[in-house]
Parts: sequence; structure tokens; C-alpha cells
Amino acid sequence: MGGWTTRDIPEQGGRIAVVTGANGGLGLVTARELARAGARVVVACRDAGRGERAVERLRGEVPGADVTFGRLDLADLRSVREFAAWYPHDRLDLLVNNAGVMAVPYGTIADGFETQFGVNHLGHFALTGLLLPRLLAAPAARVVTVSSMLHALGKVDLRDLNSLRSYGRWTAYARSKSANLHFTHELARRFAASETPVVAVAAHPGYAATGLTAGVGGAATRRLLVAGDRVLAQPAEDGALPTLYAATAPGVRPDSFTGPALAMWRGAPSRSWRAPWTLDDTLGQRLWDASARLTGVTYDLVDRAA
Repeated sequence: MGGWTTRDIPEQGGRIAVVTGANGGLGLVTARELARAGARVVVACRDAGRGERAVERLRGEVPGADVTFGRLDLADLRSVREFAAWYPHDRLDLLVNNAGVMAVPYGTIADGFETQFGVNHLGHFALTGLLLPRLLAAPAARVVTVSSMLHALGKVDLRDLNSLRSYGRWTAYARSKSANLHFTHELARRFAASETPVVAVAAHPGYAATGLTAGVGGAATRRLLVAGDRVLAQPAEDGALPTLYAATAPGVRPDSFTGPALAMWRGAPSRSWRAPWTLDDTLGQRLWDASARLTGVTYDLVDRAA
């Protein structure tokens, strides 16, 4: 991959992209660079005010950018269904599952699921499934799901998906990010079995200043993390590069995991290490079945072949 940068993004004219959590951080940079390359971009986020401000900012930074706002609250499956029903285009070339929460106190989303598992995994599982017909209508669609190098700190516990037995905020975060990789692996497997030309891949930003630390821990912890962001983290512009590479570079292989080259921490996009359990077919299928049951969203168009 060498020193791949945004200058290497291929022309995206004619392509339509949805980027979740595109009102700030990695999502905003991802949306901006896709728009700069010519894509029509839907900024999908929860807060209408922040979403509209992000659209105006993108239009200011990229004159002529074709960007629109769509309200999407991944903490509410009804909102996910409403977004999919609202989606105004007949196809979708690129879905970037970027939005997420990190290491928040125990809580539940509108549907009763633990917050990090619900937002980071189940919300995107449902969104992708509901948008599947639009992805299949595109000639060479991609689904990019943003995980984390911290996925290695937590293996999904199928007996306690909602952390009812015990809750550790970092463990729950790691498990949700492992779930992102299980989802990518199983989605890629199902696309291959059904001979569907959609490519499912994953990416992670390494250690990047994304704004997620704003809700982590108490005041002292937040001050420490903010200081770490300033001194050690790469900027969001660099943290978004693995996602942009996975989304646009030619020849990206299904089920690949792209991250920063230097110790998974920072640097140009490169093939990234992933925990072996995220490639476990049995665990992936069981999590898939549980996710379909919990969300009520099925992938009938590809499930039959799988």
C-alpha cells in the first residue's frame, strides 16, 4: 500500500455513499474526502442540528459537494428502519458503518440492548440488512465497517451479549468491536456463497483523535485521554485513511482488515492483524443468528445460499 493518501482516492463520480456518524471526527473526514472525489454523500447521524451543520461545513470545504443529511439514531431500531425507508436513491455504492460509542457507563438503547453492543454492532447490522437491496442494485458496492485495534481485548460472549452478568466499559467496547469483525467476516462469507458482487471489509483508525474520548470515565480520566490525544494520537485526517482505503482502493479483498502500518497505531493504511476468534465461522454464524433474532432484520437475499 506504500504511502497511500487521499490523493490516491480514485474518482468517485457517479457513486453514492452513506457514512454513519459523519457529523464529526473520522466520519466527517471520510465524508469530506469521498465528496471531494466526486461521490454523492449522505451524512447519517442522530442530531439534526449537528448533521445540518456538518453538511454546511462540507459544502464550504468542498465547493460543489453533493451532500445531504439523513437522520439516523443507531440507538433506536425504529430510527434505523425509518432511515432505510427514507433513503432517497435507488442504489447504494458504499456504506461506511463508522458511528460508535466508546467505554460509556452501563446503559441500554431504546430497544433494551446494552448501549455499546446495541449502537456499535446491532444498529449497523440492522442498517446494512435494511439497505441490502440498494447495495445489490449497485454494480460494485462495498460495506466498510469501522472496528478498533482494541477489539483484541474482548471476545464476544454469546451467553451474555447484553452484559447482564457483569459490565466493564472497556470490555464491552472491545466485544462490540470484535462483533464488527465477526459481522464483516460472516457478511463476506454470505456474499461469496451467494455469488453477490458486494465486498464486505473492515478498517480501524489506530490511535486517532476522534472525539470519542469525550464521554469516557470521570473528569480525571477524560483529562488524561484528551492529553493522550494531543500528544500521541494521529489526527482524524490520518485516522480516516484506512477507512478511505478500504472504501475506494482497487483490489481490496473481501473480509480484509485495514489499519495504520506502524504497530496498528499510526501511519499509512496497511493490512492489519486481527484476533483469531474474529475469523471463527461457527462463532460468527451464531452471532449472526442472534443479531437477526434481536433486531428482527434478516438478509434473505443472501442467507439462502449461505
